[in-house]
Amino acid sequence: MPPRWPRKPDRRDPRYRRLDDRMNFAVHVAAFAAVNSGGWFWHQVQPHALPFLPLLTLGWLVLLLGHGVYIFAIARYADGEFTP
Repeated sequence: MPPRWPRKPDRRDPRYRRLDDRMNFAVHVAAFAAVNSGGWFWHQVQPHALPFLPLLTLGWLVLLLGHGVYIFAIARYADGEFTP
């Protein structure tokens, strides 16, 4: 069941921003898993069809890890620190 927000969503609300950022990260992880699992399956079927796949996976994984570090370690959601 999707999370429910008890009031009208407002990007200036720190708790809403935190939840929104984490849901965006979850979408990023899901897209990474779907695209790469399909790509690697196809790579097993025809190894020379996608020669750039290892670089794509590595690059996207680095971006995904950077996104995760920002969301879980760097981002601050205090009142008054609104940066869209």
